[in-house]
Amino acid sequence: MTKEELKKIITENTEFILGLEREMIKRESLELPEKIKKVVVLYGVRRSGKTSLLFANFLKAPSRSLYVDFEDERLIGFSLSDFELLKDSFFELNPDLIGKKVSFSLDEVQNVQGWERFARRMVERENVDVFVAGSSSKLSPTEIHTSLRGREWTVEVLPFSFREFLIARGIKTSKKLKKYSRERIRIASLFEEYLRWGGFPEVVLAESNFEKKKILKDYLGAMFFKDIVERFNLTNIPLLEALKERLFSSFASSFSVAGFYKKTKQLIPFSKDSVYTYYDCFLKSMLIYEVRKFSDSIYVQMRNPAKIYLVDTGLARRVTSEDTGRLLENLVFLELKKRGYKLYYFANKRECDFVAKRGDELSTFQVTMTLTESNWEREVRGAASTARVLGLKEATIITLERQEEIEEEGVHIRVIPCWKWMVEEK
Repeated sequence: MTKEELKKIITENTEFILGLEREMIKRESLELPEKIKKVVVLYGVRRSGKTSLLFANFLKAPSRSLYVDFEDERLIGFSLSDFELLKDSFFELNPDLIGKKVSFSLDEVQNVQGWERFARRMVERENVDVFVAGSSSKLSPTEIHTSLRGREWTVEVLPFSFREFLIARGIKTSKKLKKYSRERIRIASLFEEYLRWGGFPEVVLAESNFEKKKILKDYLGAMFFKDIVERFNLTNIPLLEALKERLFSSFASSFSVAGFYKKTKQLIPFSKDSVYTYYDCFLKSMLIYEVRKFSDSIYVQMRNPAKIYLVDTGLARRVTSEDTGRLLENLVFLELKKRGYKLYYFANKRECDFVAKRGDELSTFQVTMTLTESNWEREVRGAASTARVLGLKEATIITLERQEEIEEEGVHIRVIPCWKWMVEEK
């Protein structure tokens, strides 16, 4: 690297961000901390909007900000020692900023080995706010290098929430919608699109279903090979493909690694240890999440099968007539996760989809397309029974369209359409 090369890259990046035509979409579910003596780490699945967050952060004070993307081919070979050259280049371009508070945004920073030491020094000694982002699991809280642990502030970036989806589509929502307003009707109709295609920003802004389908297919291919095969150097591709097919068609339902092994071992040669390793790679890739059974005992949680949810409903492989109900449940999982809840499922004599914990707050959520006489026992009484076991007087059932208030077994149950719950509450 030379200073002239780095100055050119810095200048071009600044001009590019300042010249962005479209306004950055405000991420309501995400807030980047300010005035904090820690490295702010944005992590999450690729294409979820991390770079846009860095751009938005840059635009808060462009005259004192640096942005660098380490996937720029001109930075191939950039090493730890080059960071000091980068810093010097920035201050030579902006000599009036020497000694003042500045902000460095480093995108795809995991491509530079040892970046943590530079970031830590900038934050602790050089009066620099450092924001880093990357699609690799190397930036997740469990993978962050020990040199940065305790000195980082991690923020998981997921695809758009429904409110953010509406903002991206030019619809400003109010907390309370009039019952027969045009806004309400429009929002309810757009919810079906969001449920089907998900919230990846590029997909949300695509104009046709053909485009959306192609983008999602390309995303899944890139995530599969770059974030799993290449990242973890996996070689048994038939096993990986079979596991991917099963996981992406088993969303919002229980998944047993041991059960998958028993059903698949006759078709593909692999060891039991291999399937556990490969499954763990899917979790680390952040393409899927697991929800464990609600229990005070870790042993009970781990002994029972996990329920699997996808990072975005647009990636789901739809194979049964129950798809809409499972998509709805996956969507509720993602929304609760964005709201900061730790999630479990409840399974005793009766069941409930989610026990949600946030600090000292405990809530229950049941998800169903609609309520009928045939599913009343499972949905309504399951919600009421779970609330009673947990000592709660209220429960929530989220549906596709139905709304009402129910009293069951001494528990007040609020039934609310998913789109309304997502728009009016946080």
